Amino acid sequence: MRKKKITPGWLALNLISIVMAVIYLAPVVFAFFVSLQHEGKQIKSIFSWFTPPYTLENYPFIIMNSQVPTWLFNSIFISVVSTVLTLIVTSMAAYAIAKIPFKGSRWFFLFFLLGMMVPGEATIVPLFITVNKLKLIDTYAGLILPGIAGSMNLIIMTSFFKGIPDELLEAVKIDGGGYWTMFTKIIVPLSKTILSTVCIFSFIGSWNSYLWPLLCAMSSEMFTLPIGVPTFAGTYTVDYVLPLTASMVASLPMLIIYIIFEKRIVSGITLGAIKG
Repeated sequence: MRKKKITPGWLALNLISIVMAVIYLAPVVFAFFVSLQHEGKQIKSIFSWFTPPYTLENYPFIIMNSQVPTWLFNSIFISVVSTVLTLIVTSMAAYAIAKIPFKGSRWFFLFFLLGMMVPGEATIVPLFITVNKLKLIDTYAGLILPGIAGSMNLIIMTSFFKGIPDELLEAVKIDGGGYWTMFTKIIVPLSKTILSTVCIFSFIGSWNSYLWPLLCAMSSEMFTLPIGVPTFAGTYTVDYVLPLTASMVASLPMLIIYIIFEKRIVSGITLGAIKG
């Protein structure tokens, strides 16, 4: 086996990777150790947060005596439903633009391309007015529906669908199949990778969404974790233990999902970057 040659570029790349890993992991490690501390512990220096004695009592306290479980349910429910609806709506729209010839299909695609040039913050006011007139403020529908139609997801799917050979669809036509048959029997089975990519982008985007839930969710019962945890932390401004325990509880689902689906997430992000 030939020994790999160590070059200055290789060393620099690994050094940068290690530094970036430490930067991203340091807040998580700090929050974890703080969540294991006793509330009211005397802190002499930052290193005191990492020293024993430790306790797990903060976790059941947060779960039993706060609205974190409610916010966790809201985040999971909104993210899952939003992801499923995004996959259904976006895949059908991309299929129509990519494979069903109709007048103005190119203009539709150009319209969504232009939509990427408009920052989301610029659409917040008209979106809020529309949702308010539909009486959807402070409802699950109001939190879910605005996030379904995303230009990036549509463009990624459309580009992928255009790469599927038309001969496969023509074979289905010859056998008497219609557009729905072509979509369910050919397009979807051949697009599992790109569907996984869009699923990942949609779920993470919905889970981390902050600005729209902040405006739409008026009552604390409708808060998601990104909205609820900061308000919870504001209640305990003297002590870091309970707020960071709440942050760890809020982070656990995403950490578990990442550990289980690490390879698919990495491959999906890579494919999305290539297609984008």
